[in-house]
Amino acid sequence: MRRSCAVAALLVLLAFILVHHDSPLTRVIAEDQTVEGNGDLPKVEEGFGSIPDALATDAQVVEREKESISSKSFRSTAEKFEFQAEVSRLMDIIIHSLYSNRDIFLRELISNASDALDKIRFLSLTDKEVLGEGDDTKLEMQIKLDKAKKTLVIRDRGIGMTREDLIKNLGTIAKSGTSAFLEQMQKGGDLNLIGQFGVGFYSVYLVSDYVEVISKHNDDKQYIWESKADGAFAVSEDTENDPLGRGTEIRLHLKEEASEYLQEEKLKELVKKYSEFINFPIYLWTSKDVDVEVEASEEEASDKSVSEEEETDEDTESSSEEEETDEDTESKPKTKKVKETTWDWELLNDVKALWLRSPKEVSDDEYASFFHSIAKDLTGDKPLAWTHFSAEGDVEFKAILFIPPKAPHDLYENYYNSKSSLKLYVRRVFISDEFDELLPKYLNFLKGLVDSDTLPLNVSREMLQQHGSLKTIKKKLIRKALDMIRRIAEEDPDESDEKQSESDEQQDELEGQDENKGKYAQFWKEFGKSIKLGIIEDATNRNRLAKLLRFHSTKSGEKFSSLDQYIARMKPKQQDIYYITGTNREQLEKSPFLEKLTKKGYEVIFFIDPVDEYLMQYLMDYEDKKFQNVSKEGLKLGKDPKSKELKESFKDLTKWWKDLLASDNVDSVKISNRLSNTPGVVVTSKFGWSANMERIMQSQTLTDASKQNYMRGKRVLEINPKHPIIKELKERVFQNPEDENAKQIAKLIYETALMESGFLLDDPKKFASHIYSAIKTTLNVNPDATVEEDEDADEETESDLNKEGEDAEKVESEDINEEAAEDEVKIEQTVEEEEEHLNDEL
Repeated sequence: MRRSCAVAALLVLLAFILVHHDSPLTRVIAEDQTVEGNGDLPKVEEGFGSIPDALATDAQVVEREKESISSKSFRSTAEKFEFQAEVSRLMDIIIHSLYSNRDIFLRELISNASDALDKIRFLSLTDKEVLGEGDDTKLEMQIKLDKAKKTLVIRDRGIGMTREDLIKNLGTIAKSGTSAFLEQMQKGGDLNLIGQFGVGFYSVYLVSDYVEVISKHNDDKQYIWESKADGAFAVSEDTENDPLGRGTEIRLHLKEEASEYLQEEKLKELVKKYSEFINFPIYLWTSKDVDVEVEASEEEASDKSVSEEEETDEDTESSSEEEETDEDTESKPKTKKVKETTWDWELLNDVKALWLRSPKEVSDDEYASFFHSIAKDLTGDKPLAWTHFSAEGDVEFKAILFIPPKAPHDLYENYYNSKSSLKLYVRRVFISDEFDELLPKYLNFLKGLVDSDTLPLNVSREMLQQHGSLKTIKKKLIRKALDMIRRIAEEDPDESDEKQSESDEQQDELEGQDENKGKYAQFWKEFGKSIKLGIIEDATNRNRLAKLLRFHSTKSGEKFSSLDQYIARMKPKQQDIYYITGTNREQLEKSPFLEKLTKKGYEVIFFIDPVDEYLMQYLMDYEDKKFQNVSKEGLKLGKDPKSKELKESFKDLTKWWKDLLASDNVDSVKISNRLSNTPGVVVTSKFGWSANMERIMQSQTLTDASKQNYMRGKRVLEINPKHPIIKELKERVFQNPEDENAKQIAKLIYETALMESGFLLDDPKKFASHIYSAIKTTLNVNPDATVEEDEDADEETESDLNKEGEDAEKVESEDINEEAAEDEVKIEQTVEEEEEHLNDEL
């Protein structure tokens, strides 16, 4: 019975719908309602935004983008401005950039919003009224997208901008960072570094062609800044949007090819990648599908009842209790579950500030992500090392320090003008990232932050720089930084001299150390010069820094060696640490200064960096061992019982040689204890410049050559008394001190030794002439012999000249004859014409 009633009801309903739909009156009413409802709506142009041809060219795409941009006009009440030239250039680079990673625009906007929130929070420490009331007190960021309008909105409740701020910060005044960024781009720089130059806002034009900035400052009205990236922008008072209360809202009208940034998952991915550790909450307006029970319609309820009756008829053995239950169910309203879309704010960065957590709770990946966030490093390379610690006592603070995987390109070019990369927080409030008092110059390559609970908040930055607690913080930061660098060396298997066996247990340990293998060599390659500069500048930590020095030596092979390893390899009676400076290792390995040292098994350090010359002026000793430059006076290699006899026997020769070289500013000639196979070398005084230092100073652009003579060390010629050339010279001088050949050989030996010792010759032409004279003597060529003149060539030249003269005369005579013949023809023609003229007259 119930089934038949339901079927009949359905048939009646369908018939009513069909009749009503075909009724002319119904169609007329619908048309009238459509006209009335849509009469006030703006008309959309036909074909707006459509692509005329599926095979449209890139040029057509560009034209459509220009038309789209030009279609957007500034507000009629807006005051229009022109961008400054450098800002226009910057925007032109960004707009026409083919750079693939456009994701950076969101990172830069969130970073700017975080700075604005930091500023208002800092002001609220001394004046709580600046935060306002209600939602304005919430220091947060909100991101909202509109797929229909193709807009992306980023809102913050920061300090906001006044009208003048909008004009100044976003248009007419180019900061110094703009010029610096443009210079880097002209040199082939990476657009991804835009945030490091303070012009990150303009990255919005990577994804948008029209931008609106709505901002409200406590001291001014709410204004709108807008620009189409066409060289102009406009500012007007905002009378059309809801009041912000305080803060800034940026609306990006996205390009066609930037539609991926209208996807919630894409925005979540970018925030997690770049801004996970921002100190303020970031919310995204997101949708979520949930199951909701709703009351079923009559049709669905009837269908459900019919199905239930069929099941009841089939089950003939059901009890009376089940029938009563069915009756109760029928009496209740019928419901169904449907998917419903709900919208709400979702927190994207719910991670607690990393430095406030215990180091044991933080994973390596979290540290790496945090480093990439604060250093704006998108290379993906992990930092070489990091240290996370807390300091307690008179001064309490927490800090995280990182060693980047690579040094900045201009780390040493602008060494004394570079700023520290350490951020300072006071009780979780960001204060500044330009405090040079936190770290010395030589540690400026470190990244990280310091959060102090001791420093005062309600003082100016200048007063904070003079606060006594900063000295304590700086001292502890330096100690922790040096310990972190030392730990890299300790954990690097390549830094150990001990030969490890190939047992299974030790092999497992080595496998665990693979990731640390070669890490200190990488650090030294990138930042080794900073350690050397630290030894020069930081007398307090000089010994700590000296332990971190690395170098090659005559016994180190291809690996770097440390001073501790050098001392461990020293000979039993060796008192000094021997070193030599030069331009490259290959040259130093062949230096004559090393002959006797290597023969006796002494190790010599190679210093080939120009800064090493300055370094060794400050590093005088290490672990009670003095440093000795083997190219200077004072080298002691033990006592030689025959030294006195040799000096006495060569006394006449050394005196004669010194007098001969008086014009070359040679202080003395001595018997050498450092030579084995070379006749002689030139050494300098202990406290004067070495040959390498002289070469460095002469290459300086603004050096004063007249003042260099005061710093040049006294030159001393040391001769090898066992060399056959020196012995023969001694005999010749003994027989005839005025022998010209002997004098010539003595000067040639000195000049050769001078050049082999690393000095620059004052007169290379003079040296060459001495070489040629020595060759003449060796070949028994008469010293007065001259170069023969090429007579055949002269004769040939004369005959050629005579021939050329004859040819010239011949040509000239021919020219004269031709001219004479032409003149004769002209005269004859003139005579004939005159005769004809006279005949005509007669």
